[in-house]
Amino acid sequence: MSIKRAKYIRLTLSYLVLMVAIAIVVYPVLWVVGSSLNPGNSLSSSTIIPTNATLDHYKKLFAETEYLTWYWNTLKICFCTMVLSVIFIGLTGYAFSRYRFIGRKNGLMTFLILQMIPQFVAILAIYILANQVGLLDTHLALILVYVGGSIPMNTWLAKGYYDTIPKELDESARIDGAGHFRIFWQIILPLSKPILAVIALFTFIGPFGDFILASILISSDEKQTLAVGLFNMISNKFGNNFTLFAAGSVLVAIPIGLLFLSLQRFFISGLTAGGTKG
Repeated sequence: MSIKRAKYIRLTLSYLVLMVAIAIVVYPVLWVVGSSLNPGNSLSSSTIIPTNATLDHYKKLFAETEYLTWYWNTLKICFCTMVLSVIFIGLTGYAFSRYRFIGRKNGLMTFLILQMIPQFVAILAIYILANQVGLLDTHLALILVYVGGSIPMNTWLAKGYYDTIPKELDESARIDGAGHFRIFWQIILPLSKPILAVIALFTFIGPFGDFILASILISSDEKQTLAVGLFNMISNKFGNNFTLFAAGSVLVAIPIGLLFLSLQRFFISGLTAGGTKG
């Protein structure tokens, strides 16, 4: 087989794999969008391309439910989680990457072990702790839990990226009289925008899809998140409204999509460099 023919075959197979992957991702999305436009409440009569498309479900979502309240609660939690996570993870990853101190290796190993344990395993301990400190049924409790859960995995990701930044930059700035924080703020931070953008997106998306922690820690209807509110639409045995649920799910993608588009120029370098062995 000639080199040109082998290259053509490999290219064809690559495109086939990409097309299959795209179909796997896009197909359920099209079904959700189609279901949100289908009349009625059941998915059994829905089609991916509705014959009598209607926007009644979207109108009903805003007029007859607390969807806007759920949306605002979720956005507030996601934004606070993202900001605090970027700050804490940026500083923690930088400390583990640049400094040598007692317990450094054990700390990294602890983070590695903690990221293997899902948060809902400790849901009982989290509930008792939130109750004892008076944070039960508050958004602050959710934010603190989400931020704490994001630190172990993303610290490793940030540390791997910081390791790729030459330490000679730190040494040159230190010779010129710069302190630790100034080195981090003026030299390292501008160079670490790609990995911080990746961490920002990951930590922003997380609370949108969480149902277990939000349903356990939040009990008031006016403080519910989107995941809990939308689940209640289909949890009623006698009043399931799957098409309304589909309409709410479609609108969830708007802030995530906007954040992705605004940060996408950083993602490729951030994900690849962050995977460097540290």
